[in-house]
Amino acid sequence: MHHPPQPLHVLQGAQRHVAPNTPAPTLLIAGATGVLGNEVLRRLVGSARYGQVQVLAREPVRTGIARVALTVCPGDDPTAWPTQRADVAVVMFEPPRMFYERERALWVPSPTTLLALSAWLKRCGVRSVAVVMPHTRGHMPLALQQGFANLDEQAVSALGFERLVWVRSAQKPPPSARPSRGMERLRDLVLSVFSYMVPQSQQPLRVAHVAHAVSLALQHAPAGVHVVGHEQMWHASRSNMAQAASAWFS
Repeated sequence: MHHPPQPLHVLQGAQRHVAPNTPAPTLLIAGATGVLGNEVLRRLVGSARYGQVQVLAREPVRTGIARVALTVCPGDDPTAWPTQRADVAVVMFEPPRMFYERERALWVPSPTTLLALSAWLKRCGVRSVAVVMPHTRGHMPLALQQGFANLDEQAVSALGFERLVWVRSAQKPPPSARPSRGMERLRDLVLSVFSYMVPQSQQPLRVAHVAHAVSLALQHAPAGVHVVGHEQMWHASRSNMAQAASAWFS
């Protein structure tokens, strides 16, 4: 049976404080190219945790994706760029696939421009940053996977971001030119045998797992500087990555 609302309850409800709606943060992506960049963009846009997504580009191009816009970079030197308001940023270094017209128009950072790009992100008001740092499989010592690999990473970490996450992802070595001499071919054949001796936990992960790790890091990492090693992601991908991610930052 329906009972009409009591006047006392109506007055109490009118006086109850209602928190204003907090606008969704703005996401900025540098390096939304390659298989990994495309997967990270797709996952983060689909998560609906961000009100708008800005992608750095070299030239204007139509995106065709809702809530995604392009920010054209005037040159390759971030120190000369005008500021662009953003709250969260993701930085990746995978080169564009040349048979994709859209990716050729996007701006891709390099490790040498990381410090300047990070300083520009700081001027833009970015508080949280995730950087996907690739390394050749089996070539990075475990100690470096859990800390800073070079002085640039240390300098970026000292810029004062509220939250900074380094995501280390192993990759296959780039293909080399076919040697012309017989002894060089024999050398490469012998070295290729040793590539199979790299532990499974240091082999490249599927891009879907790396993209999932980036999304979880932006969602769960507390304030401070954090490093998510490749081996951590590998073990998490074998179980439930969403549950394992909580241990990354404990």
